[in-house]
Amino acid sequence: MSFVEKHGLWSDAQRNAAADILDRMEKDGLEIVRLSFPDLHGVLRGKAVLPLSLPAAMRDGLSLTSTLLLKDSAHRTVVPVFTAGAGIDMPELQGGADIVMVPDPLTFKILPWAAGTGWMLCDLYFADGRKVPFSTRHLCRDMIDRLGRQGHDFVSGLEVEFHITRLVDAKLGLEDAGQPGNPPEVSLLHQGYNYLTEQRLDQMEPILEILRRDIVALGLPLGSIELEFGPSQCEFVFRAGIGMQPADDMILFRSAVKQICQRHGYHATFMCRPALPNIMSSGWHLHQSLSAGGRNVFAAEDGGAELSMIGRHYLAGLLAGAREAAAFTTPTINGYKRYRANSLAPDRVAWGRENRGALLRVITGTSPQAARIENRAGEPAANPYLYLASQIASGLAGLAAGQEPPAGVDSPYQAEAPMLPTTLEAALTALDGSTLFRTAFGDRFVDYFLMIKRSEVARYNAHVTDWEQREYFNLF
Repeated sequence: MSFVEKHGLWSDAQRNAAADILDRMEKDGLEIVRLSFPDLHGVLRGKAVLPLSLPAAMRDGLSLTSTLLLKDSAHRTVVPVFTAGAGIDMPELQGGADIVMVPDPLTFKILPWAAGTGWMLCDLYFADGRKVPFSTRHLCRDMIDRLGRQGHDFVSGLEVEFHITRLVDAKLGLEDAGQPGNPPEVSLLHQGYNYLTEQRLDQMEPILEILRRDIVALGLPLGSIELEFGPSQCEFVFRAGIGMQPADDMILFRSAVKQICQRHGYHATFMCRPALPNIMSSGWHLHQSLSAGGRNVFAAEDGGAELSMIGRHYLAGLLAGAREAAAFTTPTINGYKRYRANSLAPDRVAWGRENRGALLRVITGTSPQAARIENRAGEPAANPYLYLASQIASGLAGLAAGQEPPAGVDSPYQAEAPMLPTTLEAALTALDGSTLFRTAFGDRFVDYFLMIKRSEVARYNAHVTDWEQREYFNLF
């Protein structure tokens, strides 16, 4: 009996999809299939297998070293895995022991930019069939299932801003290697500040057209491509999806954009605020609502311009959990440099009707089915599974408590409201003391997340920056 069968890891739909994939291999001329899982940071890791090895990989999974779960954003293993009991309460990972990566056949794609290459997302298990509790895809699925048991589906749509520049020097000299290595040298595709102008959009069109073609060929629900305000900045907007699909779409989209751009001599970054002259910050605006039987339950019962009772309770939950969720919506040190007053990014915990300065923008639109809440706190580097899961956990808490939100604001940057954390360090402190997320995600996951991210903060605090050199070297 295979690993998948023994532990009942696939649904009927997954089994049927797996059989179809094996039938398609020769017909579609596939020569290799990439099997990848999203790590804590939302970075894809995995292996590529040849067609003859794929059936076994789909039956029994592939073994991976568990240290892939213990790396910070510089790919450094932050836990002394060869020292018993050090750093982490998970003996199954001691000594860099293996975990099992099992493909999800429902995620199968053929990569348009890589000839003869298939691709699948994977889930992580221990050798005895238990879910690896540090798998963010498992965690997100569990939160969506919890919402489903209350009769609701999670509906979300993505608005993702990012920068595309021309690659001038990839920095591949021997001296450029490191953890991390030296960043590439780039040049702009346009000078910026001509928001939504056709002329600037046309300057980016050569690479945007390639991206559009390949993203659509992947089957991702791309709705529009828009020129953003800053130099070499654009935004891709996706149609709303159900459950975990938008997170899966985001993880593939982000990886696809970087790969496609690299192949054509460009560099794409989802870093929130790159250290380039005159650059503008990028955000990831997450639109969300709940549905039941295909009906938007955020729509006001009387068809008016307000949210329904369920929508109000969910909104109150998002507000109550916003400071603690910041480590998931904005998980990098750089992301907090976007929270500035009057910048179209939030700086405090408040909501407003159709107000782009507020943390949570309530949108009712022209149709009751359009009622939704837009969270404007997120950065495009966020792990999409944790971003979505944090929203569901907060909203569920609001529903359970029957909370009512405070009054909406018209002047979000002057409102008397709690401030969002201004640094990742402060956000991690808020998460550490969070009853909400320790209950929803479990102490083990929260402590694991804090350990990895605090290692990142410690490295940052130990680094002598250019600012310090300019500020103090000559003065003292």
